Amino acid sequence: MQIYFSPEIINPHYQVLNVVDSTNKAVGNVAILFEEKKLYVYGILEEEGVGSDFKDLVTPYLKGLSKATSGLDIFSCLYVGCKKINLNNEDEPK
Repeated sequence: MQIYFSPEIINPHYQVLNVVDSTNKAVGNVAILFEEKKLYVYGILEEEGVGSDFKDLVTPYLKGLSKATSGLDIFSCLYVGCKKINLNNEDEPK
């Protein structure tokens, strides 16, 4: 299943993005909060089978946001189903 971002709210302080499938059905969301040199990210996806797609969707988006502010620290908490996923290259918990 292919997934995409569908912006719900975007302003200079935060963003709320729906995650939708190819039929435009909401399957999750991502909230991003900007606070000076910090970026807080919380996201959840209902469908466990597309965890790697979710990670592949979120990672370049956050890299793009981080280019706008040098020295930005990113704090993330992302879940697929009930399992937490990591954006860096560390081993993910099983």
